[in-house]
Amino acid sequence: MRVELICTGDEVLTGQIVDTNAAWLAQYLFEQGLLMQRKTLVGDRFDDLIAVFKERAPAADVIVVNGGLGPTTDDLSREAMAAVLNEPLVMHEAWKKRIESFFHERGVQVPESNYKQATMPQSAILIDNDCGTACGFRVLVENTWFFFTPGVPHEFKAMIQQQFMPFLQAETGLQTRHELCRLLVFGFGESLIQDQLADLMLGEQIQIGYRAYTPFIQVKVMGEAGSSEFKAAITKVKDRLGGMIVGENFNYLAEVIHALLPQKQQTLAIAESCTGGLVSSQLVEFPGSSAYLIGSVVAYSNFAKTHLLGIDEQVIQQEGAVSLEVATQMASQVKHRHQSDFGIAITGIAGPDGGTIEKPIGTVVIALATSTHVYVQQVLIRHRSRMLVRQWATAIAYDMLRRELTNTAPIFDYGLIQREADIAVPLPQSV
Repeated sequence: MRVELICTGDEVLTGQIVDTNAAWLAQYLFEQGLLMQRKTLVGDRFDDLIAVFKERAPAADVIVVNGGLGPTTDDLSREAMAAVLNEPLVMHEAWKKRIESFFHERGVQVPESNYKQATMPQSAILIDNDCGTACGFRVLVENTWFFFTPGVPHEFKAMIQQQFMPFLQAETGLQTRHELCRLLVFGFGESLIQDQLADLMLGEQIQIGYRAYTPFIQVKVMGEAGSSEFKAAITKVKDRLGGMIVGENFNYLAEVIHALLPQKQQTLAIAESCTGGLVSSQLVEFPGSSAYLIGSVVAYSNFAKTHLLGIDEQVIQQEGAVSLEVATQMASQVKHRHQSDFGIAITGIAGPDGGTIEKPIGTVVIALATSTHVYVQQVLIRHRSRMLVRQWATAIAYDMLRRELTNTAPIFDYGLIQREADIAVPLPQSV
């Protein structure tokens, strides 16, 4: 079945808002055993809408139209389809009453413009919307079904799940469901990962896809949900990539840590220098992070390191602020002072200046304090911007903690990162 999406709206076309509905629909259709063949984006101009509807109708079996069902003068999806069908717009009396009830229950007079949301082409069949005032509708243009849906994301998703998909399943007998397994890889390039998987025999119905977004690569394994072929393919890919994989069905390492720490009933404190709070800020994006994140210190200057964390000033003078010794003290002290189970520390030179021959730009030292040791590594993150150095350093810190939480060695060889030194310092039991 050929399924397409037409997104309408000047605000989407001009980049004022990001179209999240299209990404959600593509994923949802895939899970139901369908692939979205094409997405077309068109503004709110009447003639353009008519042209797009006429152009796409012969190319698809089903077209979802998203947006343009609001009450304002630039919401023209109804009018444009009526023109394509050469039909008048008619008032759907039952939906008109729904609109009136919606406003009356809230003690508000119905704005005259909202009655427009109860109109549709004469031959249209109403699609219920129990989340808002804009009803959807479907019409048949020659042999192609057009489904008109509201642009508000929660209304759109409910209509697709409750109205659109049951209709398609009834019409087509569609039963096959697809499943997607997302394997998160860190520290290795996309081409290397692809080469690692190139000779795997995964089955005719299995698809492998890749998504690169710094500093991660997402390997997507797609197949029929619940099938033995799909399960076997996931096992083969995971076995081949091994320690490269840092998460399954997560988009970021921060998500992995957010899941693991409460699961293990462990707590964390963080001391940051060159990352400037990036490690902690990614974690607090998630609701519930206060259950495990005890505190965070941005000790950017040497003064802050000595006064906020108690770092030995003589060690800073002798070894430098970016050193294994200073990072060790930062991690152990932040853990001790916050009485947490783990302490993470990062100090480095993010650039674009400040580097030396001995410690060039991109030199970063990351430390993880556990109940028994402080594991420390100095890495060189070459040829990357200031922001990218900070992002890579943050991800390495998360991965060290993830590995410790999953009972693997905290320090790992990443293909794209040069490790220059590492140590493991035993901690006194009281620290």
